[in-house]
Amino acid sequence: MRFGVAFANGGPLAEGPVAVACARAIEAAGFDSVWTIEHVLVPSGYESTYPYARSGKMPGGETVPMPDPLVWLAYIASATETLLLGTGIVILPQRNPAILAKEVATLDRMSGGRLRLGVGVGWLEEEFAALGVPFAGRGKRLDAYVAAMRALWTGEPVDLDDGYHVWHGAISLPAPAGASVPIVVGGHTEVAARRAGRLGDGFFPGKGTPEQIAHLVSVMRQAAEEAGRDPAAIEVTAGSRDLGGPDPIGAIEHMASIGVHRLVIPPLAFDAESAPAAYAAFGDAIIAKA
Repeated sequence: MRFGVAFANGGPLAEGPVAVACARAIEAAGFDSVWTIEHVLVPSGYESTYPYARSGKMPGGETVPMPDPLVWLAYIASATETLLLGTGIVILPQRNPAILAKEVATLDRMSGGRLRLGVGVGWLEEEFAALGVPFAGRGKRLDAYVAAMRALWTGEPVDLDDGYHVWHGAISLPAPAGASVPIVVGGHTEVAARRAGRLGDGFFPGKGTPEQIAHLVSVMRQAAEEAGRDPAAIEVTAGSRDLGGPDPIGAIEHMASIGVHRLVIPPLAFDAESAPAAYAAFGDAIIAKA
């Protein structure tokens, strides 16, 4: 089992010295990755339902600092050596795929292939409206944008007319460090699971009990098989609410048995001073024994 830290760029972690200290502590403790969140805008008084909290609102309210995920990860990349850099997630339908493909390939190449591009359709309708992007049809737009970015990452001229963009011999360089950048599909629905099976290199269900995650993994695998893909090649990242319970190793083993490859936890520290001890303790108690 691999371990990561999610929600890694919010609140106090928006400050450079704190972010670097925490990232280095995370890496030293044996975690393999950090995962960022994204909102370009949070319209005050939004009415859309945040799906990952019972309150229907984002934790911390509308004024929590939330740096751009790729800029934050680039900053962290320069201060770490092996830590994987994940977006969990980028709201892909809101972005221009050519610009994002360039940013992603640049960061991936300069970090030595450490980027994992988590993508999702988004839930905050007011944000889409403020950005002038249609909320309806965002799933189809995501699928098309993934294909467009992967084509650009080959470094070869791309001809494209997908109903969203028209390119004639478009070239985007540098190419990623590897053949491509792994795409991790985020989402807690069967639609997201099927999308991950069809086109994802990874799947990141945003919430769910172990039983719910097991079901989504099954849906993902079936979709992969139907698409002629190997479901075993799709890495699954998920959260676990049981690592603080009486049998964390048993909880980890259970998650592994349902097909989860990586477990992520929220940040354990929000200041530079306490981060080394907090993450080292988790590394000793959990990671070293898993």
